[in-house]
Amino acid sequence: MEVMWAGFEDLQPWAKTAVELAVLAVLAWGLGLLARSLVLGVLRRSADSNAPWLNDDVLTKLAAAVPSVIIQLGAYWLQHLPPTPLLALSNLAAVFTIYHLMQAVVALLHALNESHQARSERNGQAPGRSITSYVQLGKLLTYIVGALLMAAALMNRSPLLLLSGLGAMSAVLMLVFKDTILSFVAGVQLASNDMLRVGDWIEMPKENADGAVLDIGLNTVKVQNWDKTITTIPTWKLMTESFKNWRGMFESGGRRIMRALNLDAATVAVLSHEQRSRLARQQPLLATFLQDPANAGATNMAAFVAYTKAYLEQHPGINKAAGMTLMVRLQEPTALGIPVQIYGFTAVTAWVQYEAIQGAVFDHLIGVLPQFGLALYQRSSDYSNRQIVDAVDALSHEEGARGDNASPTPTTSGTA
Repeated sequence: MEVMWAGFEDLQPWAKTAVELAVLAVLAWGLGLLARSLVLGVLRRSADSNAPWLNDDVLTKLAAAVPSVIIQLGAYWLQHLPPTPLLALSNLAAVFTIYHLMQAVVALLHALNESHQARSERNGQAPGRSITSYVQLGKLLTYIVGALLMAAALMNRSPLLLLSGLGAMSAVLMLVFKDTILSFVAGVQLASNDMLRVGDWIEMPKENADGAVLDIGLNTVKVQNWDKTITTIPTWKLMTESFKNWRGMFESGGRRIMRALNLDAATVAVLSHEQRSRLARQQPLLATFLQDPANAGATNMAAFVAYTKAYLEQHPGINKAAGMTLMVRLQEPTALGIPVQIYGFTAVTAWVQYEAIQGAVFDHLIGVLPQFGLALYQRSSDYSNRQIVDAVDALSHEEGARGDNASPTPTTSGTA
């Protein structure tokens, strides 16, 4: 050892510097490998690897910062390196340290977001409130702070000095990050007021958005429409413009039916005794209505309204819970007939099942209209008008042909 030290002392200054740098580089490289082995081998195996801060990507980026930290600390032990290169080496090592730590923080934020989504999926719940916008803001701030610290390290200046210089550029920064700032504020308001969640079905006609929210980011909200296309909406527009959220409907457990049958006014008449007797036999649901003396002079339309209400009240697909309005009402007559509107809620909210229940209800009601002597109003089409004209023409031609083919009355002429 003494011989080696004596030999080192006999070297030229530049050679001593090279040896010291080589030793420092080997030490940094070796400790870096050791840190990676310890962090990814021992620590990850002995701890809960599901924790976001023990994510492989986070630990790898932390281990990558060890060599630059060793160089930054060991640079002050280089006795033969001139002050200027020594300071440059120390500052450069500090820049790499800040860079790797910045990457580790960004990876940690990403791991936190993934852990939040995975926890919701394991619990069998919808993603609900997304933290993506907060994670994206955290990444943006991390990059800004990291860039300031690296610039300060390269220039060997205090970061506070750079921050004070940014005050004069605040107007420019506000202009550049205007949409980002507005979107972040809108995202905070949307989350705090629980106005929007991942998985909500929203309608925003101005943005051609009508579908499920896939992601709530810092700058944009992704919506998958009916046709599976993706619409991106600036987050701040969700606070400045109106949109419809269908979450309340899904949580209520009922989906609204509001549809009318237009009855032909020419088929409406007071029920005769025979009609009342026949309806009493055919429709048990009308027993209460027909037995009520107040309905002695009721029309067939009133009987149909009463039957429709009784039919809906016993239908298993109709929601009869409190707060779920169920009503059958007559609306103002129009040139298209007399509307009998059904207002109620189905017992399911899924679209396909809702349409099946609604279709079955109106299919049945249209089918029983003839039993009440009623008919739907329907304007004749051009095709049906042509059929009538053709039938009249055919009848006229047939009658004309009969006249032409008739035998003339025979006359008898003779002489007395």
